[in-house]
Amino acid sequence: MKEVYAKSDSGNLKEALRGITSPDALIMISNGKQFEQHVKELQEAFPNVPSIAGTGYFYGKTVREGGVGIIALSGVKAVAGVMTHASDMPIHDVGTLQKNVSAVSANSNDTVCIDICTGNDACVLTSMDSVLGKNRISLIGGTSMDPFVAANGVVYNDAAAYILVKNQGGRVRVYKENLYRPLDDTTFIASKTDRSKYYIGELNGKPAKEVYKSHLGISESDIATQTFQNPFGKMTGRDICIISLKEVVGNGLACYRQVNDSDVLCLLDMGDFREITSETIHNIKSDFSRVSGVISVNCVFRYIVFNNNHYMDEYLTAMSTIGTSAGFFANGEHHNGQFVNQSMSCVVFE
Repeated sequence: MKEVYAKSDSGNLKEALRGITSPDALIMISNGKQFEQHVKELQEAFPNVPSIAGTGYFYGKTVREGGVGIIALSGVKAVAGVMTHASDMPIHDVGTLQKNVSAVSANSNDTVCIDICTGNDACVLTSMDSVLGKNRISLIGGTSMDPFVAANGVVYNDAAAYILVKNQGGRVRVYKENLYRPLDDTTFIASKTDRSKYYIGELNGKPAKEVYKSHLGISESDIATQTFQNPFGKMTGRDICIISLKEVVGNGLACYRQVNDSDVLCLLDMGDFREITSETIHNIKSDFSRVSGVISVNCVFRYIVFNNNHYMDEYLTAMSTIGTSAGFFANGEHHNGQFVNQSMSCVVFE
C-alpha cells in the first residue's frame, strides 16, 4: 500500500493532482466555496476511482485553512458509498453498506471504513455499526465543517460519505487518542435534556450552568473557553467519551454531542498533551515495524489547544515520523461506533 498526500493552498485541484497517478482510492478535503467545483473536477480526473469528500482544515506536516487537500491510496481495494437521510432515517442505506462490505471482501485485519458526515453523527454511526460491528470492521471519520459531503462525484446535503479500504499489502489498525482524564471522583446525573439541541438543563437536580461554574470555581464568562481544559466525559466501560461544551443557554449548557436524561457524566481535565501524543506514536511504532501510511482525524478544538501552546507544527512533524501522515480537522470525531469530541482517531496501514 502507498499513501500520497497532495495539496493546493490556492484551491487549484488540477495542480494538486499532478503528483497523483493510478490511485485506487481518494479522499478530498475542500472548502465551502469551491467544494462542488472540486468534486466535479476530481470525478472528471479519476472517474472510475472510489472517492469521498468533505470540508475542513487539512494537513500533512503543516495545516491549511482553505484550498484543497487530497489523500491518494494505491495498492488497496476500495468502494465508496453513502448513508443518506442522516437526520431522520440513517438506517436507510444499511443494505447497501452490507453489499459494499462484501464487495471488497472486507476482513477485520486488513479493512477500514473512513467516513465524513454532515450531522446526526451518533445515530449514523449506530446504523453503520450494525453492519461494520458484526463484520468486525473498524471505522474512523469525522464531521464535515460544512453541511455537505460527496461520494463518487455526487454531492449530498444530509448524509455520511464513506469509503471501505482493504489494504492488499498488510494489516490495518485504528487508534483513538484522548488528552483528558477524570478531574475527580464526582459524577453528575443529567436531566431536563433536549436531545435535538444537545442541551443539558440540570446536573444532579440543579441548573447545569451553576453546577459547572461552582465545581470549577469559574465565572460564567469563562464557560465558553473552559471546555478546552475541562470538557464533560461519559464513561463507557473503561473508555471515556468526551463531550465538548458549546455555550450557555439560559440556566443550562449546550454541547457538541448529544446528552440524554439519566446519562452519568464526569468532568475531565487535560493531561500533558506532549506526553500523551508521544505515547500514542510510541504505541503505533511498537505495533508496526513497517508503516505505509497514516490517516487521522483531529478535533478542531485540539487544533486551537495545540496552536495556543505552540505545539501544532511539532505534533504534525512527530506524526510524520511514523510514515506518510495526513488528515483533517473536524467538528466531531468517529471511532468505530462512537461519536466523540476533542479527540483524535486514526488508521495505520502496514
